[in-house]
Amino acid sequence: MQIAEWLEKLGLGQYAERFAQNGIDMGVLPELMVEDFDKLGVLLGHRRKMLRAIADLDPAALIASPAPPHDAERRHLTVMFCDLVGSTALSARLDPEDLWEVIRAYRAACGRVIAAYDGRIARFVGDGILVYFGYPRAHEDDAERAVRAGLDIIAAIRQLKTGAGERVELRIAIATGLVVVGDLISGDASEEHATVGDTPNLAARLQSLAEPGAVVVASSTRRLLGDSSRFAISAAARSRG
Repeated sequence: MQIAEWLEKLGLGQYAERFAQNGIDMGVLPELMVEDFDKLGVLLGHRRKMLRAIADLDPAALIASPAPPHDAERRHLTVMFCDLVGSTALSARLDPEDLWEVIRAYRAACGRVIAAYDGRIARFVGDGILVYFGYPRAHEDDAERAVRAGLDIIAAIRQLKTGAGERVELRIAIATGLVVVGDLISGDASEEHATVGDTPNLAARLQSLAEPGAVVVASSTRRLLGDSSRFAISAAARSRG
């Protein structure tokens, strides 16, 4: 078992990045002292919950799972999917050069916002964008960064219009969880920074449910948001999952 999985089972997944950044794995858990929890910023009630769970651990659980092959690694990742609304209809109405300019402007606007929140564009999928927050560089507030980036992207795209004066809209979904991320190589085919796990699938499913101009946030992400961001997203993002 990995430390992120253990914390998720306790309902304390918000500490996963903090533990990882301090090099705390399952083998270290039984050795944690009171002052260690203080340095980690673990709340008193959460600390008590962790201590009870540590006392009940099966020794076999303290043996870390085998490391993923090659350069892949386990990560607690926040994944964002952005999708351009009505692109098929746009392609039927617009000249290819005009459509090309819309896609270019849309990608550029998304890229600027994502970079500002230190996210990473993993790949472009047609008129969709897959984004990671927490890889390759993790932050304690990656979930909040993703949500704020999503809202800023929606606002930025609303300023874009096609050559025919039509408004461009997006739908965005965000989910957080444990994944394995790295380069998938099979024969001559390869995919850089691929993710394996349910989190990207959940984000993709939620994206299909989002309304134009909306950010849909999975419950796994919502639990990690601080009080300041809960207010910010209350009017613009819906929680599902």
